[in-house]
Amino acid sequence: MLVTGFPAGPPGTNCWVVATGAGERCVVVDPGVGATGPLDDLLAEHRLHPVAVLLTHGHLDHTFSVVPVCDARDVPAYIHPADRPQLADPWSGLGLPPGTPLFGLPALPTAEPGDVRPLADGDTLELAGLPLGVRHAPGHTQGSVAFSLATPDAPLLFSGDLLFAGSIGRVDLPGGSEADMLDSLARVVLPLDDATVVHPGHGPSTSIGRERATNPFLQLVAQKEPLT
Repeated sequence: MLVTGFPAGPPGTNCWVVATGAGERCVVVDPGVGATGPLDDLLAEHRLHPVAVLLTHGHLDHTFSVVPVCDARDVPAYIHPADRPQLADPWSGLGLPPGTPLFGLPALPTAEPGDVRPLADGDTLELAGLPLGVRHAPGHTQGSVAFSLATPDAPLLFSGDLLFAGSIGRVDLPGGSEADMLDSLARVVLPLDDATVVHPGHGPSTSIGRERATNPFLQLVAQKEPLT
């Protein structure tokens, strides 16, 4: 199993690449701002061939490069329908009028990839020889999802902005919900095996066991106390 990636420029969003091994087909998770060049280099280094792009949610720092990545290789993008509108209107995820300058970024995308496919809770995607489970996990956005994968070494979770090492995603942007986040953490995260390796949307990888023991938000959810 090959799992690798890099933080794509501001704000350092993790772009993950997953394959059964070098020289094989792969999936790309969350190609963010400026991801195309580093992604091309990584694919060449490992002789990988993308068959799909998976999006954990619609925020532009996770989707910025989805059109060039998909259309250059004629592969589909998968996203939950609740977040799909953000592909052509990335300002909507921030509650801003279209065309608003953002963080000194170049022109924002205003179109979808040529092939966009929906994600639903409980789906299993058979891509690149990988059975990827899909869990709808709203809270950060209405269409946030997490992707799971069983491997010979340990289960994996690509958590997007649902769960970070020591923290969770913010809930104060349009479509965010504290109540939904609490529910998603309880439904999607807490039942996972402690050995599950978590590859988040930002920051270092971690494990469910480590987060269960040290993450104050998970501990609050486990104790059924309000998140403040």
